[in-house]
Amino acid sequence: MSKILSNKDNLQVIYEDNHIIIVNKRAGDIVQGDKTGDKPLSEVVKSYIKEKYNKPGNVYLGVAHRLDRPTTGVIVFAKTSKALPRLNKIFAEKDAKKIYWALVKQMPPKTEDTLIHWLKKNPKNNKSTAHSKEISEGKKAILHYKILKKLDHYYLLEIQLETGRHHQIRSQLSSIGCPIKGDLKYGFDRSNPDASISLHARGLSFIHPVSNEKIHVVAPLPEDPLWNACL
Repeated sequence: MSKILSNKDNLQVIYEDNHIIIVNKRAGDIVQGDKTGDKPLSEVVKSYIKEKYNKPGNVYLGVAHRLDRPTTGVIVFAKTSKALPRLNKIFAEKDAKKIYWALVKQMPPKTEDTLIHWLKKNPKNNKSTAHSKEISEGKKAILHYKILKKLDHYYLLEIQLETGRHHQIRSQLSSIGCPIKGDLKYGFDRSNPDASISLHARGLSFIHPVSNEKIHVVAPLPEDPLWNACL
């Protein structure tokens, strides 16, 4: 189980070495800058590195993958130009094992299953629609889920992605009648108080891009009574 190594300015660092840094993203953080103009997580991490190591000038930081703004959990950054292209290759070739946890109100049709859809993104509303059959311009999406725990009013699902599509977990779970708690965009009936959705990138395993050691991290859950009940 990974612990928080640093929590300065609410930046939760769970792993760091000379080449990579892994943080536990909070709900609402954006990984890279966008049209909102809000300070992205990448800049927060740069500031942390600059201060911790007293680095002069600009700090190098490479973004290897992303998480949706309302989600939480594991995100990896490259601290060196040597590590970034190798990390990019790891994620592009699906050599990183990602485990997600999600809270849903409706019980899924099966206790565990593989979902296969073709997702089509609509840029106008930033939403992906899942289709059960192949369609024009649709991208094949595959995930595996299982029920980990039944809570009083929700089900905790563990999800493993086989593909990485836009809003894949959100769209595919919604298509089987199980929208994620708080996810208004995909059919849940009310939002979470902090505007998050109850989707957490729980674990990540991959071979270190420089040392070739196996890295496995687990992101602590958000401080929330419902998430606490999952443990």
